[in-house]
Amino acid sequence: MPSAGDATLPGVDDEPPDQIVLHVDMDCFYAACERLREPELEGEPLVVGMGYEPGDDIGAVATASYEAREHGIESAQAISTALDRLPRLDEGSDEPAEGPAGYYRTVDLEFYQSIAADVKEILHDCADVVREVSIDEAYLDVTDRTAWEVAEGFGRHVKNRIEREVGVVASVGVAPTLSAAKVASDRDKPDGLVVVEPGEVADFFAPLSVEEVHGVGPVTARSLRGMGIETAGDLTTADPHALTDAFGDRGRELYDRARGADTRPVTPTGDPKSLSRESAFADAVEDPERKREQVRALAGAVADRARSRGALYRTIGVKAVTPPYDVNTRERSLPGPIDDPDLVERIALEQITEFDDAAVRKVGVRVSNLEFPSGEQARLSGWDADSDGGTDAEPTDDGGRTEEPSPGEESGQSSLADFSDLS
Repeated sequence: MPSAGDATLPGVDDEPPDQIVLHVDMDCFYAACERLREPELEGEPLVVGMGYEPGDDIGAVATASYEAREHGIESAQAISTALDRLPRLDEGSDEPAEGPAGYYRTVDLEFYQSIAADVKEILHDCADVVREVSIDEAYLDVTDRTAWEVAEGFGRHVKNRIEREVGVVASVGVAPTLSAAKVASDRDKPDGLVVVEPGEVADFFAPLSVEEVHGVGPVTARSLRGMGIETAGDLTTADPHALTDAFGDRGRELYDRARGADTRPVTPTGDPKSLSRESAFADAVEDPERKREQVRALAGAVADRARSRGALYRTIGVKAVTPPYDVNTRERSLPGPIDDPDLVERIALEQITEFDDAAVRKVGVRVSNLEFPSGEQARLSGWDADSDGGTDAEPTDDGGRTEEPSPGEESGQSSLADFSDLS
């Protein structure tokens, strides 16, 4: 007979609840960032190229807006091919284009990184466990934040916060497994929200083409089709021993994923390198006192969050976004790691005075170069060194990708590098 401490409370299931995973995938992220900077590009065909310079025909397509894709523009395509299909608009001419034409822009990773940091900050605020896969996608484990009965509303809340606070659009998949959440986020792009509830994963996968099973790329798909396997449903009825013979351990893994049997947890990418809070004004603000009031509140919120996480910080900075979307950052580095909310406020207020005479549409405060000591937290009684600089996040290659592209990668955004921590 169980002891009182082991007894199950009335109405509580013995089995733990199915995990609730969100896959958040930003839609045409590089193009969306360019539209933040140039709102007049909204709704226009837009191509962002890597290794491309204005007026040239070299380089490759990093991403293309959905309007540009209608003309056959694809990621990783040569810019010369893209120009054949969609000529470059002559922006210096007052004459309308004779036929379809589009806007071409050069990849600006530093700018995209700053926008991604804002998105990742929201994701970390909405979930206790976040796996950042790249600059524009992440997995969230929100099992302890919501319930399946309201999981769709929670996914919509995350989407709405990103669009309202950052100004870019995400598609979200909600499912009990990582692989199902990944596929779900791609099913209703752009601006999609697809929920696959527990018990529905196998039925959700069954009609999909075999390429849409997470981990199946073009090479594996061709091999599977040679075995008569066209859909995920076909994969579930295939002989698992034949799959193992053909693909090794991966064969059994793909068989399980097509059936919805994916037990992988969401694993975090490590402690964040920075913490920040931002707030946008309804209209661009020129009044210095209004800016200071907002910065004062944000500084307190950031310092409180750092203390709640047991984080010390070496760098304190502010962000001021001026119309149309020029991101300006100022930072000051200290001699050692500290936990001092008063100092965060004082330095942030000093830095924002540089923008007293500027119209500002958004302000933010950030602490970075974080440390998470296990012992007593340090305080800095005095400091002399300071330096101004930009953002400090650096690109790093993510080691968690499969050997072949995940579903949607071929027609989505081509990355120059993955950013495993941008918050």
